[in-house]
Amino acid sequence: MEDHILQAWVEKISLQYFQLSFRHQATFNARLTSTGGRYFTKTHHIEISPHQLANYGVEETEKIIKHELCHYHLHLLGRGYKHRDADFKNLLAKVGGTRFCKSLPDRARRRVEPYRYKLICRSCGMEYLRKRKVDPRKYACGKCRGNLLLFMLDLKIES
Repeated sequence: MEDHILQAWVEKISLQYFQLSFRHQATFNARLTSTGGRYFTKTHHIEISPHQLANYGVEETEKIIKHELCHYHLHLLGRGYKHRDADFKNLLAKVGGTRFCKSLPDRARRRVEPYRYKLICRSCGMEYLRKRKVDPRKYACGKCRGNLLLFMLDLKIES
């Protein structure tokens, strides 16, 4: 779908569900992967994720458009347009918009890395786990201020 088709779609939804016209610009933004859409308070433009349309279809994308239009119309009317505001929540429920968009299936979640390094104090034996390699000469034990040794897994790296 192209931007001019999205623009007409947003204008149609605005008139149909809000009885108000949408007079600004609606575009697709392929960089939106963790959110379904955005409303800009300064320009009043709306951006929609094309990935939501490709993965979940017209119905879910329409709910996202309704969500962004709630921000748009409430902001222009000077009412509570933020997620926490009662005006926003009430209008969103009235028009049938979605509060949260679905997660994209192909979006790789950032994997939580296990601890790969261990710092051990030479004096008191205190252990510090780290995910990234650090230079033990730049740090001291937080308990006794002693020198530290760096270990990777079960192998000693530096002394």
